[in-house]
Amino acid sequence: QVQLVESGGGLVQAGGSTRLSCAASGRTLSSYAMGWFRQAPGKEREFVAAIRWSTGNTHNADSVQGRFTISRDNARNTVYLQMNSLKPEDTAVYYCAADPRKRLWTDYYDGMVYWGKGTLVTVSS
Repeated sequence: QVQLVESGGGLVQAGGSTRLSCAASGRTLSSYAMGWFRQAPGKEREFVAAIRWSTGNTHNADSVQGRFTISRDNARNTVYLQMNSLKPEDTAVYYCAADPRKRLWTDYYDGMVYWGKGTLVTVSS
């Protein structure tokens, strides 16, 4: 079992930046993929970004490419999502997730195994 706790977010102006953190515990994550997903009001959950813990390789959704960056800190067992050039359409609850399965990036779009409770990011225009 993996426990994930998100922090960060809040209210941000359009064009601004913020960083989300996800503290992981309960398992050694070296073989895991970690990801960020989001769900806007009235919309389905969507994939945002993912990182393979062992290699640091990353993959972003087209909608955030060039604006968001996922990273991890081995010493802190923490994953980050740096969000720049924010737009009102980025407003959503952001969820951290973890998956022990080695899959193609696109296979993670449907979701991962373990989930945090989410943190709300609101981008004002």
